[in-house]
Amino acid sequence: MSSRHLTNQIKAEAKRLGFFACGIAKAEKVDETERKTLTEWVDAGNYAGMDYMRNHTEKRLDPTLLLPGTESIISVALNYSPAKELPSSEYQLAAYALGRDYHDIMRERLKKLGTSLGWQELAYGADFTTKDDNSNVVRYRVFCDTAPVLERYWAQKAGLGWVGRNHQLIIPHAGTMFFLGEIFTNQELCYDAPVRNRCGNCDRCVTACPTQALSTDPFDASLCLSYQLIENRGELSEKAKSVMANTIYGCDECQRACPWNKYAQPTTDPDLQARPELLVMTKKDWNELTEDEYRKLFKGSAVKRVKYKGLMRNIRAAQSNEKEDK
Repeated sequence: MSSRHLTNQIKAEAKRLGFFACGIAKAEKVDETERKTLTEWVDAGNYAGMDYMRNHTEKRLDPTLLLPGTESIISVALNYSPAKELPSSEYQLAAYALGRDYHDIMRERLKKLGTSLGWQELAYGADFTTKDDNSNVVRYRVFCDTAPVLERYWAQKAGLGWVGRNHQLIIPHAGTMFFLGEIFTNQELCYDAPVRNRCGNCDRCVTACPTQALSTDPFDASLCLSYQLIENRGELSEKAKSVMANTIYGCDECQRACPWNKYAQPTTDPDLQARPELLVMTKKDWNELTEDEYRKLFKGSAVKRVKYKGLMRNIRAAQSNEKEDK
């Protein structure tokens, strides 16, 4: 089978599995601009409490060090724009967290994509240079926000979209509400051309950022409301408390402000629909949430990341804001 035919087959199968976009990039060292941006960001300590971001920098900069023998990186995007949202009068969660945990969904579908092509998933601990009796077999490994992979960079290189001022991948005439995932493979394929940045002079996301985190250069993660409400294991910053309003998990303000999201189409994917039990939660329910109820409510959800203690910290802060506003 020719590389072009195989490439077309991959993209058709990705579409069948529900991925909104699929592109392919050559696995190689990142360009000098990206290398400089990342190393300076890490050296300045702008990763806040996310210490894992300072690990494996060289592997982030060169995917062939992360997985030796990688030839191609297949990048996919899955739409999570919600069909139903939480009532505006109740506490709010970032839209991506309303359905099933995206890590599970993406891994399941990426593996289906690999096996549908007749490829073989790499054994744990192996890489593409591992010698065995099936040296002609095409192999793959899937990633989704669980390894030192610059997902937005590779999505841009694969032609899916560009990284905007909000640090999100923007897909033309579709917006930003997408999960990203990758397949690394030892198969050479036909590669897509990067998409040029089309933000122009627009800075609506920068203006909309409640903590002015997007105004910092380099980006200071400690200011980001999403960081404060999810990754931060200590007390919320005073700035975060003052601007979070009724949001208790994540932040979508820069996405709501992005003009490209006017083209966003709500997903019809059953796995990505808002959980019915979340849609009926009231502030009273949240304020009285027990740890057992938390476990049941967020079983198989990305919200597990914040843990019960962190979520209740956020709820108390939101509740305090309400009292002050009265």
